Formats: sequence, C-alpha cells, structure tokens
Amino acid sequence: MDWLDLIAFAWFALVAAQVSPGPNLVAVAASGMTRGRRNALFVVSGLACGMLLWSAATAAGLSALIQAFPHSLIALKMAGGSYLLYLGVKSARSISKEGVGPIAEVEHIPGHNFEAWRQGLTVVLTNPKAALMWAAVGAFLFGHGLSALHVLALGPLSALSGVVIYGAYAWLFTTEVAMNGYSRLRRRIEGAFAIAFGGMGTSLLFSALREMRG
Repeated sequence: MDWLDLIAFAWFALVAAQVSPGPNLVAVAASGMTRGRRNALFVVSGLACGMLLWSAATAAGLSALIQAFPHSLIALKMAGGSYLLYLGVKSARSISKEGVGPIAEVEHIPGHNFEAWRQGLTVVLTNPKAALMWAAVGAFLFGHGLSALHVLALGPLSALSGVVIYGAYAWLFTTEVAMNGYSRLRRRIEGAFAIAFGGMGTSLLFSALREMRG
C-alpha cells in the first residue's frame, strides 16, 4: 500500500466512527431538536474544530503519550464523563419547564452560537473514544513509515467528513417532522437525551474508576 492508500484506509475508519452513534451525534440531535438548525450547525462546527485539534495532537505523538502516561486516558474519561453528566442534568432539568423549549428564543440571545460551538468542541475533545481512535490511527500510519505531516493531513479530511455527516444529522433532526414531534413529545425526548447523556457519562466514570483500582 502506498501513502495515499494508507491515508484513505485511516480516513475510512474515522468516517465509520463518525457515523456510529455516540456523544457527538447525541449533542447534534439534542441541539437541533431543542434549539433549532442554526444552533445545531454551530455544534457541528465545534466538532469539526475538535477533529482538527485531535489530528494535531496525534501528529505530535498522541499514541506515544497515552502509552507513556496511561493515567492521561483515565483523566480524559473523568473529564468526559463529568461533562456528559452535566449535559444530562441540563436535559433533565428542562423536563419540568413549561412550553415547547427554547427553540424560538435562541436567535435573540447573544452568545448562544458561541456556546453551541463550544459545546461541540468540548464534547469531542473530552471523548475518550476519539482519543483512542486517533491514537490507533496514528500508530497505524506511523507504523507504516508515514510522517507527522501525513497524519496532520487527516485533520482537514476528518473535519470535512464530520461536517457532512453531522451536518446531515443536524438537518435530519430539524426537519418539520422532527420539530413537530419534539413539540408534541418534548418531555419524553428531553428525558431520552438526559438518559443518553447520563448513561454515557456514568459509563465513562465507572470505567475510569475501574482502571484506577486496577
């Protein structure tokens, strides 16, 4: 395999990870259904920026860092789990609110776009699965003799596919059918988001505690 084939193979693995359900997808869906398409797209832009940062970290030796300092992954799990629990609590608290959610008011509140971008960035940067995936990609490419520049080139490719994939999810969860469904079933949907975020966060925290004890 030449270097183009190797990068294409690694990119395919990253795309497969982006398509699969996880914190990134749930964050986009939650934002889209509760705050609208514009907000969801800012979450997507935050995710894309995070992917660029992961590629830079990988090029700088992420896999070597995790091998040299295993506790760094535990710390990341603790941070990621805590943040997901925080998002779960926010969703749970909104269940008791009256109305159909904050969709209509978002466009008029300064800072919401930046907050959505920051949420997307934080979700992907505190996602241990992203760290492990990029570490594996780095080990694969470095193991086949490719340079840090080759690894760094995956950043824009990953960000581009992330924008397309999560942008499609943002559109899907802000269609008229989805928004009408949210208006009718707001409390149930917010409860589902609370369970999803809370479950993922709890799982990460327990995983970190088990590794600390082991």
